[in-house]
Amino acid sequence: MRERILTAAESLFATHGVAAVSLREINREAGAKSASAVQYHFEDRAGVLRAILSKHKPDIESRRHAVLDHCEATGATELRDLAAALVRPLASKLSDPDGGPQYLQINAELVNAPRPLVDPDASATSAATDSIQRWRTLVEPLLDPEAVRLHRRFTAIRFSAAELGRRAATAPHTDDRLFVEHLIDLTTALMAAPVSPETLRLAADRDAARGARS
Repeated sequence: MRERILTAAESLFATHGVAAVSLREINREAGAKSASAVQYHFEDRAGVLRAILSKHKPDIESRRHAVLDHCEATGATELRDLAAALVRPLASKLSDPDGGPQYLQINAELVNAPRPLVDPDASATSAATDSIQRWRTLVEPLLDPEAVRLHRRFTAIRFSAAELGRRAATAPHTDDRLFVEHLIDLTTALMAAPVSPETLRLAADRDAARGARS
């Protein structure tokens, strides 16, 4: 029953959004005989979300660490190599028949939400094994310091997650290779884009205003 509930929750959350789905609807979709089946297995909505993330995250973490290991071992640490390390492990879920496309849609919602119910990067990983934190460390020296200050890496994470979620909404596809390579190109360009003088001026004004209030 636990797996049936997870499958039902993946489908409903992906289709309707996390906040729009009730535990009762998940129970009904899973065909649970007990009205409290979701609470018994997961306690609440956040518990269901954490279980979905924990189901998919280890595979993504393993794939990303493998790509980063290869980058470091071969010296392939150009910006596009690291953009690929961000995108490709997640993109593998486009063809995962066990809820992969649904996971990508849920992840896109969580990553782009101002205050997500569950932190998608905190689930199933520790600080020592977090591939995103490792990726951020490797990418930082390749970026303009002003781009780092303006959180360009987080923007790349949000953008790639959103695009993969959009693609996943129409999965499965015959071939995702063109989409994935183009997304890597776009993510590379986003991180490499120069910071304009106007943006620098406005960022300086913002920091000055924050300093005046503190």
